[in-house]
Amino acid sequence: MELFQIDISTALRAGSSTTFGVKKASEQEVRVADARDLSSFEDDSFDLVVTHPPYMNIIKYSEGKIEGDLSNTGSMPKFCDEIEEIARELLRVLRPDKYCAILIGDTRKGRHYVPLAFNVMQRFLKAGFVLKEDIIKVQHNCSATARWRPKARAGKFYLIMHEHLFVFRKPEVGEDIARLKYSRAIDY
Repeated sequence: MELFQIDISTALRAGSSTTFGVKKASEQEVRVADARDLSSFEDDSFDLVVTHPPYMNIIKYSEGKIEGDLSNTGSMPKFCDEIEEIARELLRVLRPDKYCAILIGDTRKGRHYVPLAFNVMQRFLKAGFVLKEDIIKVQHNCSATARWRPKARAGKFYLIMHEHLFVFRKPEVGEDIARLKYSRAIDY
């Protein structure tokens, strides 16, 4: 089994967390790279991609010290353009009929809900993926909840207590996906 982790913030902390307790030992390789450029990997190389990108600039991982770090992007259109570029690269390196899972949440701006997850989902669909599942991950006992509860009351908004785990599938070459018209990009 080969493990490639292409997430700057996580890869820098990965260390021993890539050692799995299995009967048959395996080797893992951790690379620090940018998911927008996976040119070191051939087309159709992976059976599964799992990613958890930043939620725009909610938590700044590099505080502007790493050029191109998505966590420094506060513009929704710019962030989604970069995510779409990542989605195209992930689609390219994924084998046909295999899966890509992305965990992403939403945010608030000006006390109003910003559906970041659905905008990201649309960009993955636009890149050519088909949505297989939307799994809602409910966040219980979040450490930041106590800090946000008074702000939510004062600002008259609800706390965001969930994330979306979108599971996408790469269609097979020549696959008739017409029956999946509502699970893929829609041209209006």
